[in-house]
Amino acid sequence: MATLLRIHDFRRKARPVFFTRPELNQLLSMYSRRVMRGEWRDYAIDQQESAVRFSIFRHTHERPLFAVVKFAPGTGRHGDYAVLSGPQRLATGGALGEVLQALQRHLPAAEPVDIEKYR
Repeated sequence: MATLLRIHDFRRKARPVFFTRPELNQLLSMYSRRVMRGEWRDYAIDQQESAVRFSIFRHTHERPLFAVVKFAPGTGRHGDYAVLSGPQRLATGGALGEVLQALQRHLPAAEPVDIEKYR
């Protein structure tokens, strides 16, 4: 009699992908500056089997303006990180700082704040 082997039992389990604390600090720092300017209002962090996504929203009930994605190592993509705007890939890179700089180039320039106005 033959022994039944399930392939599922022998497949390599994919390790979950997370943002590290320094990566989250970078993302939330950029996010908080744009919130203070009134440009962004909400964010979401989604975890999938081979990637984690930080999505940025202008309004809570809309689609995300941008998404920063961290892929699992060795998944054969162009880089470990990507910035997406809808289905369009704006930037890819091997470090989070690279793709965040590319995202900054796609954002409108910050207007100088008139401090006297708030006194």
